[in-house]
Amino acid sequence: MTQPFFGGIHPNDKKAATNKKPIEALPPPARVVIPMSLHIGAPCRPCVSVGDYVTVGQMVGEAPAFVSAPVHASVSGTVAAVEPRIHFSGVPVMSVVIENDFTDTPCPSLRAPRDPESLTVEQICEIVKNAGIVGMGGATFPTHVKISSGLGKVDTVIVNASECEPYITSDHRTLLEHPEEVLGGVKILARVFGVDRVHIAIEDNKENAAEMLKIKIEEERAPAVVDVLRTRYPQGAEKQLCQSVTGKQVPPGALPAAIGCAVFNIVTTMAIYNAVYHGKPVTHRIVTVSGSGVKDPKNLYCPIGTPICELLDACGGVKKSTFKILMGGPMMGHSQYDMDAPIGKGTNAILAFCEKEERTVEHPACIRCGKCISVCPMHLQPVFMYQYERAGMIGELESAHVLDCIECGACTYICPGRLHLVQSFRAGKQKINNARAAAKAAAEAAAKAADEKKEG
Repeated sequence: MTQPFFGGIHPNDKKAATNKKPIEALPPPARVVIPMSLHIGAPCRPCVSVGDYVTVGQMVGEAPAFVSAPVHASVSGTVAAVEPRIHFSGVPVMSVVIENDFTDTPCPSLRAPRDPESLTVEQICEIVKNAGIVGMGGATFPTHVKISSGLGKVDTVIVNASECEPYITSDHRTLLEHPEEVLGGVKILARVFGVDRVHIAIEDNKENAAEMLKIKIEEERAPAVVDVLRTRYPQGAEKQLCQSVTGKQVPPGALPAAIGCAVFNIVTTMAIYNAVYHGKPVTHRIVTVSGSGVKDPKNLYCPIGTPICELLDACGGVKKSTFKILMGGPMMGHSQYDMDAPIGKGTNAILAFCEKEERTVEHPACIRCGKCISVCPMHLQPVFMYQYERAGMIGELESAHVLDCIECGACTYICPGRLHLVQSFRAGKQKINNARAAAKAAAEAAAKAADEKKEG
């Protein structure tokens, strides 16, 4: 029995442009740019040099810490540069640039385990780590960390197939075209966490995928159950999904493991299967290219590191009236100003929008309607957090739990005054972090000065 979460909104899902279009392979790009930061955690260190020949799946960036994930070449060819390049976050990031030789030569050192069924949990975690698998729904948290930190704590495993953002259909098409691989990953997760069944949570606007999964589960006797959820944004957010499936709420500031849950995106789940059974690291991903500004919307299978412009060109380019390009969905995606920025492991969509959809106003104004409070799935009070951030009231902003904001954009969507709420909260979080860093530095300096005084 599924349970509703608080708040949420019902935007038009706008998925019709691509939800019936099969996944197509992107024409091979002439070069790829592999950033050393494709995940949450410590950036990788380049382990190749200019002039080196690399093959598909070869590690080009090694993880320097536990909370990190290695990165691999997505094409074969020659390393043309190892230098900072523009990242989809908008800042330069150390990257490995590979000139494609168009042969797709596989890395000879990649080997699938001889007997995947006999692998221990520790060995599976190591394979997942070496494959560079992260949360590919957009969060990009290293998957081996999520698995290892949840061992002994998790009794409910949820595979997130909600795909609640408008326009995006890459997960939907993955379910329809690769159900065996997804269920292969489900079986691995069930074995790792020692659960009898895994919940596959999917919204009811993808009924054809849900029905296919039920048939495949029956055929393969997979340890899984399909939970069809009411379509409501942000259904796919981790904490909301946990409540929808289990009826339990994740405490403020805590992770799903606090209530015995672990959540994995379906593409991440498929990547786990491909790593364990075929020895494949993460080198490609499926991206929805859509929006009113795209001439021929598609779902594309792309090498990681492909410039955004290549994806748009494969869809016939953009219309002249296009005013904004987003990486990700319209609710949580990030605007892009350089079309040479590469796609990453968490890129599930590239969207282009025409001027007629521009809704910003020159002078946004709060009318105290309270709609933002009624839709916030985290039980926060956006109207007050916005005022605190604008006034520089950092203490009050932190006390209002702005750090619990998941930046889903529901408040911005519903606001009749067109306030830039999510942008304000992102800025507020940075101000809090800056204040904490300054306080820490001041305390360390005071302690050092006290020690020096004693020694003197």
